[in-house]
Amino acid sequence: MTVEFSLPIRVYIEDTDAGGIVYYVNYLKYLERARTELMRTFGLERAAVSDAGWNFVVSNVSLSYLEPARLDDQLCATALISGVGGATINFQQTVRREDAVLVSGEIQIACVDRESGRPKRLDADLRAQLEATLAATGETV
Repeated sequence: MTVEFSLPIRVYIEDTDAGGIVYYVNYLKYLERARTELMRTFGLERAAVSDAGWNFVVSNVSLSYLEPARLDDQLCATALISGVGGATINFQQTVRREDAVLVSGEIQIACVDRESGRPKRLDADLRAQLEATLAATGETV
């Protein structure tokens, strides 16, 4: 069972502004990829969309941009589950270059009914897996 998931990312020219620095919104993409791959470890092949009629959507984001990343940097995007609610999952996330934290923050995703867009309780099996992961980190639900 994965506690903190880590995804290697290389910075390409398409990720940068005219000065060769990663454009701020691209960090959100890096973090999304790490969350998606973490959720795959729980058996969700399409981590944002279910055949059971629900979707995951981002419901809250709080990020701190601490240092810039640049063209050709080798980065690591991380995702750690920090809380589980009835219809939500909270993550602590970072983008790092070696030991330097470039971006850190908290992101919450919500499970919603695909048709109505209203909150939908997490699947019981998925919730149990998430809670076991939380227990492994020493966090509480």
